[in-house]
Amino acid sequence: MSKFPVDAPIRKVIKSFEPLGFNIVREGNHIAMLRENPDGTRTPLTMPNHPTIKKSTLRTILTQTRISRDEFLNAYYK
Repeated sequence: MSKFPVDAPIRKVIKSFEPLGFNIVREGNHIAMLRENPDGTRTPLTMPNHPTIKKSTLRTILTQTRISRDEFLNAYYK
């Protein structure tokens, strides 16, 4: 099992969410991303626009968007 990133670079985190179906909607103090689901619903994702994202913040984002740890790590380490 891959190690969960502690202080992940923001650009690498964004690149990891894109193959999972998320696209950037807005950038400012926070980065807003959105995923269009097959059933017609939308899943929003908001993260702080900092140089790095802390492990706890990243885990909270994964919980809120219902993305599994393994699914994210596969995209992150590709």
